[in-house]
Amino acid sequence: MDSNNTVTRTKRFNIFFRTQHILMFLSVTALVITAIPLWCLRYPHSRALTGIIDFFGGLEAIRTWHHMAGWILTFAFAYHLLYVFVHPEGRRDFLLMMPRRKDFQDLYHNILYFIGKRNEPPQFGRFSYFEKFDYWGAFWGCIIMVGTGLIMLYPSKANSLLSAGLGSTIFAVALEAHYHEAILATLALFIWHMFNVHVRPEKFPGSLVWFHGNITEKERHKEHPLEDEEIDKYKTFKEQ
Repeated sequence: MDSNNTVTRTKRFNIFFRTQHILMFLSVTALVITAIPLWCLRYPHSRALTGIIDFFGGLEAIRTWHHMAGWILTFAFAYHLLYVFVHPEGRRDFLLMMPRRKDFQDLYHNILYFIGKRNEPPQFGRFSYFEKFDYWGAFWGCIIMVGTGLIMLYPSKANSLLSAGLGSTIFAVALEAHYHEAILATLALFIWHMFNVHVRPEKFPGSLVWFHGNITEKERHKEHPLEDEEIDKYKTFKEQ
């Protein structure tokens, strides 16, 4: 805080990154909500569960909304890949998201800190190990969900492209992978990610960095004290 009692803020995420995040947030939330009635189809004798379908306007309406949300997720993922390949900050952040030995050392350090064996928590660069876990979980989750979703949406085309004569098997595998990855992704996003970003004592009742992209200098030095050093190394690597 400066002499005018104003908080100094720096830009952490640009508008392109924030747009991708918002699209993913909205699409995944819609996918989870509309997936509940579709999941209920596995339990046709449960009146309480199948009644949810009527609440949402019928099975076809639910499927339509689910497919629309799936296409938005597909667009968000394609947008992210384009951002990584085209935008310099996208390429930089992708490289900085790569797992490194320090991430495992930070995890071990943090465990010791939580149990009282270390006096200070580990120091992170631009992205901590749990932020990298979030990113790669979402990255591979998108590949699985988009891929299996397209197989289920276009089973005949998937059968002709992948392996003729195995249509029913491919569809069944895609269905199971889609369901179970959806459960895993939901738990990871709404428990692990929500806690680390919004519910931790120092973040509660929530962070708005995803919306405006800004972070205070105090937060930056506390949560990402090695960021400048890490980015300088990236610039050196880029110039070589």
